[in-house]
Amino acid sequence: MTRMVQCVKLKKEAPGLAYPPYPGELGTRIWQQVSQEAWDQWIEIQTRLVNENRLNLADSRARKYLAGQMEQFLFEDADIEAEGFVPPSA
Repeated sequence: MTRMVQCVKLKKEAPGLAYPPYPGELGTRIWQQVSQEAWDQWIEIQTRLVNENRLNLADSRARKYLAGQMEQFLFEDADIEAEGFVPPSA
């Protein structure tokens, strides 16, 4: 049976994550309050942020930046997008 959560991002009950996707207290908070759908949305945005900003994930500043953006997107309902990103034409 799928674990359901009241997703803080989508503001509805939805299937939750199978395990905490991030280490520490933040990962536990995400696991408890964020749905798989919202997490998948974040992964797409994170990929664009890394690519468009040419972030080096070996750099602790880049990881700290992404963690901050992730918290804003998931918990503060911020509209996060990579600067300069243009969605592909249909």
